[in-house]
Amino acid sequence: MIKTFFYLKTDKQNKEGESPIYAKIELQGKTTTLSSGKFISKERWVFTNKLRNTLRLNPEKNCKMAMELLENKIECIYFELSKSNPNTTLFDVKNKLNGKITLEGDIDIIKLFEKHNYYFERKSIAGERSKASLQKYNRAKDLLLIFIKLKYRKTSFNLTDIDNQFIYNLETYLKYESTFKSKVGISHNSVVKYFQCFKTVCKYGIKRNLIRSNPFLCYDEKLVIQDAIFLTKDELKRIEAKEFSTERLNRVKDIFLFSCYTSYAPVDVEKLTKNNLIKDSDDAYWIKTHRAKTGIKSNVPVLLPVKRIIDKYAHLEGDKLLPTISNQKINEYLKEIADLCSINKKLTHYVARHTFATTVTLGNGVAIENVSSMMGHTRITMTQHYAKVLDVNVKNDMNKLSEKFN
Repeated sequence: MIKTFFYLKTDKQNKEGESPIYAKIELQGKTTTLSSGKFISKERWVFTNKLRNTLRLNPEKNCKMAMELLENKIECIYFELSKSNPNTTLFDVKNKLNGKITLEGDIDIIKLFEKHNYYFERKSIAGERSKASLQKYNRAKDLLLIFIKLKYRKTSFNLTDIDNQFIYNLETYLKYESTFKSKVGISHNSVVKYFQCFKTVCKYGIKRNLIRSNPFLCYDEKLVIQDAIFLTKDELKRIEAKEFSTERLNRVKDIFLFSCYTSYAPVDVEKLTKNNLIKDSDDAYWIKTHRAKTGIKSNVPVLLPVKRIIDKYAHLEGDKLLPTISNQKINEYLKEIADLCSINKKLTHYVARHTFATTVTLGNGVAIENVSSMMGHTRITMTQHYAKVLDVNVKNDMNKLSEKFN
């Protein structure tokens, strides 16, 4: 609970020999002070018991009224801010009271990160953002804090002090010096993605009038787009035809094939329930959901291989559409599946998503706009990262062109 006390700052006086009345605000063991804008002589302050006695002089009545209004305003501001941010500080209350916004020099990057990640955590709990994305932002904050501690011997860093040298020193640290589980350094693409986190956190601050500018905008390194690993039609059929001796491998195979024919990422597959399976007016089945990562709609028609897998697990207790297996375990078992099916590729669950974009859809003539919609992308360029242009598509298009010339 926030509390306000008033005292006389006797070391200061105006021309009339009066001293300013100050408010001392206390919250969770911390205090801050600010001027009430009113003055009174030390004698009258003592005589009236800090203006608590019955007052007869109008100037003193005005002072008391101003103090009561200020105390009430402080409480109202605190409760207002606490509704949207339970971690409201005295700093926030004082800035709001003075009609000021928090500028770059008043807030450090770690504090801004904490505000953003608390906001993101609430969205994650509500199912609007994925837990994996929250972990990424928390990891980005931790890396930044470690860098600041090592290079600057501090636990915070004001945004106004972040310059180009800071940013490129941070890049060097992440790429060549940071350690995680005995591994030194982070790959180029991962570093670029962490800087995307830094930029997003600052955008959050700008939108909420916490800061005015984004110091990370000068970082312009791009992702190095590599050819996505995907399965060919032959490799896909090889896995479909294979029956394994253990139930765990058969389950992982089914979940993997389900993703190959729907594009759903691991976190999305895990959340699917029988309520996501919809039959339209033409008696065709659809899986309708929103991507956990972005919240974007991702509706996919149920192909025959998918319908077989769904029917196979229709007996499951509860409302889950498929068995639940951790992404870590799935990737571990997929290595076994690749070996047993003589597939010389590093299989991960995300290879299924690439396979959907490349082999299942684009390879069969589905328009990239429709592929983008089913994958829950907001831009075609995002789909192009997954979808490799197949030689067969080029050949088919060129055959059509040849027919016109002939």
